[in-house]
Amino acid sequence: MYYVEFDSATIWVTPCSTELSGSDSQCRIHLTKAKYEYKYIQDGDLIIGGVFSVNNEVYYIPDNTEKHIPLCVSPIISQYEDIMSLLFAIHEINKNPDLLPNITLGYHVYDSCMDPSLAIGSVLQILSGPGEAVPNYSCRGQGEIAGFIGDRSVVTSLPIAQLLGTYGYSQISFGAADPVLNDRTQYPYYFSIGPNEHIQHVAIAELVERLGWTWVVILARGDDYGERESKNLRDEINKHGVCVDFIGTLSEDNSTNYVTLQRIQRSTAEVVILCGGLFQSYSLAVLVESKIKDKTVVIPPLKSQCSANCPPGYRKVPRKGAPHCCYDCAKCSEGEISNSTDMENCLKCNIYEWPNQEKTMCIEKQMEFLPYGDDALSVAFIALSGVFIFIAEVILGIFILFQDTPVVKANNRNLSFILLVSIKLSFLCVFLFLGRPVDITCMFRQTSFGIIFSIAMSSVLAKTIMVCIAFKATKPGSPWMKWMGFKLAHSIVVICSFIQFVICVAWLAISPPFVEHNLSDPEKIIVQCNEGSDIAFYIVLAYMGLLASVSFIVAFLARTLPDSFNEAKYITFSMLLFCSVWITMIPAYLSTKGKYMVAVEIFAIITSSCGLLFCIFLPKCYIILLKPEMNTKHYLMGNNKQRSI
Repeated sequence: MYYVEFDSATIWVTPCSTELSGSDSQCRIHLTKAKYEYKYIQDGDLIIGGVFSVNNEVYYIPDNTEKHIPLCVSPIISQYEDIMSLLFAIHEINKNPDLLPNITLGYHVYDSCMDPSLAIGSVLQILSGPGEAVPNYSCRGQGEIAGFIGDRSVVTSLPIAQLLGTYGYSQISFGAADPVLNDRTQYPYYFSIGPNEHIQHVAIAELVERLGWTWVVILARGDDYGERESKNLRDEINKHGVCVDFIGTLSEDNSTNYVTLQRIQRSTAEVVILCGGLFQSYSLAVLVESKIKDKTVVIPPLKSQCSANCPPGYRKVPRKGAPHCCYDCAKCSEGEISNSTDMENCLKCNIYEWPNQEKTMCIEKQMEFLPYGDDALSVAFIALSGVFIFIAEVILGIFILFQDTPVVKANNRNLSFILLVSIKLSFLCVFLFLGRPVDITCMFRQTSFGIIFSIAMSSVLAKTIMVCIAFKATKPGSPWMKWMGFKLAHSIVVICSFIQFVICVAWLAISPPFVEHNLSDPEKIIVQCNEGSDIAFYIVLAYMGLLASVSFIVAFLARTLPDSFNEAKYITFSMLLFCSVWITMIPAYLSTKGKYMVAVEIFAIITSSCGLLFCIFLPKCYIILLKPEMNTKHYLMGNNKQRSI
């Protein structure tokens, strides 16, 4: 015999008896009382009705008369405490005469056992009074019903609200806050002072977000209320960037429960959120017994995510067909950064910045130009220019010191002085190409070099022409004698140089060069000079090439003239070197950029200037300093077998 005891009844459950004929038998339950109820009653002037779910499961057992009586099991201590709190409050009010003078509060409180039919029956019993419950009739002797204290659960509160709404009795619930019950049109007498479900869902979602859980499972009760609440919770969780792997349900069907719990075990989520009144049902026991305790149903593993966090420097890449919380990580593209975890998109640096190596922050791009002393190229160019300027100065000093000697006089010493000065100035032009460009240096470096080199080329052309005229004028009665002298040579230099000067002035007036920041290289800013007009720049180069070409042709034709007057062979070689350097320089100049483009032009300037300096003047310095016996008028005027200068 099994013995189960409750507040107001005692039940014995006996083994089967053979009361019927034949081999069949039935099991009967014998009750010590004809009436079995779960209630707390105290009369008073005003009665407060109460329906609570102390027990959360009920079984209907047939008695000896074939009727079924409820057997409530699985009590919840907190629900019992709710009843005790109500009774204590009423007792305290009755003790204080100042609160309700001459009025005594009573109560009729029933346990609905989480069963809607028992809840409805309890309400009807309270409304009808002692004895059998009769709908629409009240047999109460004394004590008016003031109102009802409702249940925590929506399962019982909803039918109670529907019934009490018909009779116009107020119902106050401190637990159920269902959106359906909040409809004042359908339930004008229902009031809830319990926590709002939406607020609870928001709180849970914010907590999950704060803990860094982005991949969870929701486990709910397998009924309409559990389905509705779990979906509402899922929607709120999704708003906070958290993904739900799936919503599982637990019900009375153990086979279905087994499938749900197996699915939880296979899930990559490490957190299971219980909702839909799951704590208040038998399903909690099933959950514990299912051995999924490695899944967290309360606070924190440290992580519960579908994918690992994408660190700074990376961005999230959605997986096809997967929730947004399941993603891969990809390195930010060139020119982009991400400075926080799990960024959806990388941020593009502005045009003057570039990502660091980790692509976590933008840093200023390096400014590239050919500096004065911080670069090996610029140091080499400065050293070479300084050395060649010194050599040109020494040669100029030698020519000034020996200006009255036959070697200097025979080759038009004025043109030699002009050529030496222009060569020295060409070396000085190198310094205009070094350092960070500014507008003023951009305007004058190409034009200054163009004019100075044109003077040098004009001087070489004048020298070549004067060699030819001198040969023609040696014949008796030659008309070329009138062209001998300084006027023609100086006129050639002035006219040819002036043409280049006009070109450069027009260039500066119409479209002058200016400094610009070239952003074509993504990793650096090239500070360079924009020539303003490429056409003008190439006209300047073309004009210098024209002077060099004419000088080369004339000198080449004059190379066979008598050696006494002839420096044409040296001019020929210097012009050949000059043209070769600049023809090679142009494609190299166009194929480079930044400081290397400037370096190519500086190299061409130094090389071509050295060609003029050494090819034309070094042989003469050799005679002046080391072969003084050749630096005589007699030697120069000798026959053709004598050595040439």
